[in-house]
Amino acid sequence: MLRLFYSPGACSLAPHIALEETGEPFEAARISFAASEQKGPDFLSLNPKGRVPVLFDDGFVVTENPAVLRYLARKFPNAGLWPEDPQEDARCLEWLAWGSSGLHVAYAHIRRSERYAGTEAGKADVVETGRRAARDVWDQVETRLAASASTWAAGRRYSVADPYLFTFWTWGRGPNLAYDMPRDFPAWTAHARAVGERPAVRRALEREGLALP
Repeated sequence: MLRLFYSPGACSLAPHIALEETGEPFEAARISFAASEQKGPDFLSLNPKGRVPVLFDDGFVVTENPAVLRYLARKFPNAGLWPEDPQEDARCLEWLAWGSSGLHVAYAHIRRSERYAGTEAGKADVVETGRRAARDVWDQVETRLAASASTWAAGRRYSVADPYLFTFWTWGRGPNLAYDMPRDFPAWTAHARAVGERPAVRRALEREGLALP
């Protein structure tokens, strides 16, 4: 059976949703960051990076959201989570790459400033710089979604890009960024609400204890 290691509200929410979308049985293994379970020997034997998500599939281990999301989409093609059209295929991959290298990194400068500086003054500077970078990339997402004629990020159909963007939307409303998402990011909020209408998304949110948009 598939096993997903996740932490509530973390970026692992995206593959958590994707797994629910497949309709396949899986085990959701909750990792408590507060208890530093990601640093325990059992978890580090699966992912020495000490981060979620981790997908375990009959001895095969996949980490990093773009890889996990694409693996699930390819393994369960009947779920329709990856576009078949070449342009939409590229767009989906583009969103995953940008989420991983752009949005997530900007947010990490605020949430995990200790990764980038060793002094309190340095950490404060990292956080301030991160806030500017995060606002810029959040604004860019809003602009792109507002310019699209489709409900979904990668094209005409729902794909794994959508729960990934949804995850960053939840971070935007969270305490570290504290954006007024409906006011400042109305197109992205409309997208998040459309994602939130899906039963698979509601199941994942309920398991993680997260509110709907």
